[in-house]
Amino acid sequence: MTSDTDTLERLSTAYQQSMPEDLRTARSFGWYLEELTADPKIARNAHQRVADMFDYYGTTYDESQGLVEYHLASLDPLNDGENTFYGRVVHQAIHEFVNKVKSGSRRLGPERRIKLLLGPVGSGKSHFDRQLRRYFEEYTLKQDGRMYTFRWTNLCDVIRDQDPSDDVVRSPMNQDPLVLLPIEQRRDVIDAMNEALDAPYTIQNEQALDPESEFYMDRLLAHYEDDLQAVLENHVEVVRLVADENKRQCLETFEPKDKKNQDETELTGDVNYSKIAVYGESDPRAFDYSGAFCNANRGIFSGEELLKLQREFLYDFLHATQEQTIKPKNNPRIDIDQVIVGRTNMPEYKDKKGDEKMEAFNDRTKRIDFPYVLSYEDEARIYEKMLENADVPDIHVEPHTLEMAGLFGVLTRIEEPDSDRVDLLSKAKAYNGEIDEADDVDVKKLREEADQVAEIGEGMAGISPRFIGDEMAEAIMDSKHRERGYLSPLTVFTFFEENLEHHGSIPEAEFERYYRYLERVREEYRERAIEDVRNALAYDVEEIQRQGEKYMDHVMAHIDDATIEDELTGREQEPDETFLRAVEEELDIPSDRKDDFRQEVSNWVSRRAREGEAFDPTDNERLRRALERKLWEDKKHNINFSALVSAGEIDDEERSAWIDALVEQGYSEDGAKEVLEFAGAEVARSEIEDQ
Repeated sequence: MTSDTDTLERLSTAYQQSMPEDLRTARSFGWYLEELTADPKIARNAHQRVADMFDYYGTTYDESQGLVEYHLASLDPLNDGENTFYGRVVHQAIHEFVNKVKSGSRRLGPERRIKLLLGPVGSGKSHFDRQLRRYFEEYTLKQDGRMYTFRWTNLCDVIRDQDPSDDVVRSPMNQDPLVLLPIEQRRDVIDAMNEALDAPYTIQNEQALDPESEFYMDRLLAHYEDDLQAVLENHVEVVRLVADENKRQCLETFEPKDKKNQDETELTGDVNYSKIAVYGESDPRAFDYSGAFCNANRGIFSGEELLKLQREFLYDFLHATQEQTIKPKNNPRIDIDQVIVGRTNMPEYKDKKGDEKMEAFNDRTKRIDFPYVLSYEDEARIYEKMLENADVPDIHVEPHTLEMAGLFGVLTRIEEPDSDRVDLLSKAKAYNGEIDEADDVDVKKLREEADQVAEIGEGMAGISPRFIGDEMAEAIMDSKHRERGYLSPLTVFTFFEENLEHHGSIPEAEFERYYRYLERVREEYRERAIEDVRNALAYDVEEIQRQGEKYMDHVMAHIDDATIEDELTGREQEPDETFLRAVEEELDIPSDRKDDFRQEVSNWVSRRAREGEAFDPTDNERLRRALERKLWEDKKHNINFSALVSAGEIDDEERSAWIDALVEQGYSEDGAKEVLEFAGAEVARSEIEDQ
């Protein structure tokens, strides 16, 4: 029992410490003015507060890309990285979104626009929108993100017909207490605040009180003969305002309902019928501030599948964005302050884009493309995170499984290159950063060419990560049913192939092309599996070192037009061109480019020597790969690959050594057996074909 009490005390203390100290403290308006003098940022508008929020959680600047990565997306510090975003194109979209918010914070125009996240299904736009709202909630709990509103008190003391249940009324729009000051006096206060403000923006607030608060202010000023101080001291309390989506406070997610029953009151609010009998229909106290725009005030409005709304219904967004006001039916206009974010998928966007009657709405949107990830290793990290967040501790994911799944997804998303020099697979590898120094591949040019060809932009179509994740989940469950403790690329490929035509988001016209891409991925995996088995069966560090030193000796002699001493006879001889080409051909380096490659390796060795580093061929990725393959070619003829397919045809001790070598590369024992058999069968087949 004592232990339970201690635990409860710790939990209670942790919760208490996470809440602002002044969360439930009522302050005077005079206190608020003093706080603004010390910290003018308290009175920021929604765009300014959201902009500062992104910087508050940290940034990393990628100078080579000219791109800022915001840690709330790249690291997810609040959730220990559980909801991180991967991929250059995704962080570029987030960077663009934040730039628009920051531009809006400086009143450059985007504050009067909808930030429209456009992307295919499963691209992460909803995930980012949700992350944005979650962090805004957290930020408003912090001292740096604090904001305040006000409530009217003791109203029944002055207003005779005030319902006793309404003696205390919170600002229905959660407005900043500054709006209680008449505009001229407010400007004086704000001018003084801006002189002390250290920020890239200035504070402004030209809002009018909401109609209900305006009613109370008029009645109270009349009672106190326009003594504003008496009104504020006797009837106003300043309270901390914290964003809370569940309470629909400063955050609102608006979802389209039945198209035939859409009603503007869902956005702007409606008559409070329970108050009509008390105050009368035309009384501002009888209005219910429950519309989505009212709930989102001072924070973020999120419109889910925004373009599925009827055209007439979208017109309500025109005033909300351009004029930053809403006009409820049969009620006065209401000023609003919020970041309006919309999300939409491609079909709805294409439909509305071609509608001439939507010109005014389209002109008030800032489109931010949210494409699929185009680097297959980044895509693999998405699936890795998915598995980390799931309950599958007893499934071992074999090497290349996630990368090959990601590669398949990426191939369906990128445009076929218009070049004989670069094929689709090479382009995917280039996007993944796999570019050798000698390769004449301009990734920036590839991206520009693709964007010109694509209907909207590269990465805005293709297979969703959801499809791949779903099929991997099915493959995992199938493995569990068959008592297999591992997930391999071969199993995943099978599920892709079997279920490609059963997924509703994949157009029938794409089936043949996607099957072709899947075969390319199978071939890529075949090469990688053979490479792994090659290392397990024939890898010899000492031999690679010796062959690397021999290669460099002959390269230097070739470059210097010199001779080299024969290892056996001791006689001077010409560099062994046959040996040099045997190494270089393992990298498919043509004869007319051999000198470029040799000079590249020579320059690398020279740089290492100047830095005091000893020569190690395994430190050079291309040279290491070439030497490993050369060693494999030298040794493979002594290996019975057909025997690898059947455990009974090979020495158990030798097979165990090979399995152990594969386990060191990251395979499970059963996964190692599978890849041995698969690679053995593939090599044996190619050996037969070569005969």
